[in-house]
Amino acid sequence: MASIIRAPPLLFPATARHTATVIFVHGLGDTGHGWAGAVENWRRRQRLDEVKFILPHAPAIPITCNRGMRMPGWYDIHTIDGNAESLRRNEDEAGIMLSQAYFRELIQKEIDSGIAPDRIVLGGFSQGAAMSLFSGLTAKVKLAGIVALSSYLLLSLKFADLVPKPEFNKETPIFMAHGDSDQVVNTALGKKSYELLKGMGYNATLKIYEDMGHSACPEELDDVEAFLRERLPALGNSDAKSEL
Repeated sequence: MASIIRAPPLLFPATARHTATVIFVHGLGDTGHGWAGAVENWRRRQRLDEVKFILPHAPAIPITCNRGMRMPGWYDIHTIDGNAESLRRNEDEAGIMLSQAYFRELIQKEIDSGIAPDRIVLGGFSQGAAMSLFSGLTAKVKLAGIVALSSYLLLSLKFADLVPKPEFNKETPIFMAHGDSDQVVNTALGKKSYELLKGMGYNATLKIYEDMGHSACPEELDDVEAFLRERLPALGNSDAKSEL
């Protein structure tokens, strides 16, 4: 695992003064390019002009449920059979922690470049969303928000012990979304993860999309855009670095 080679992320610079950053993480078997269309659509609407988008690429790793074949992944998965509990069994903790460290590096690079942590949103889809949820809530800086589409809470049985004290993101808004027909990451697991987070006092919301499987729909992407606009409002000529 230590010899993993990572390609540089796909970058979409802000079209106005750069005051905020969104790191959006793809799912298993995909690349950052898989979400480029969604980002380009948001940019065409010119409502997130001050936002830089970072779309990282997962390294190719052996995936057990794929008979050990190598494919882009943020951690190994043993079983994908639609069962709500399967993804919680035999979790690849080492792989999860390695990816967590990588996302912390991406966040820190943005902070080092002058972007306040509370102007950074971490989000993703499926495996990428699970990593975003886990990495965001265990971050040692307060983020602007977390987006988790069609995902679940990683290492849920020991999650509370992995969160730093103090908890920087206890009140950070979390937008969770799931299709009601998801046969890959079962909708019940998404709901259970949401309930676990709410039970621990996190500021999470969950929206279920009718007749949507393990994918994204235009309504969901519009809702993500609205969340990003709310969490990362344009600053114009005000000081974007005042919180540093």
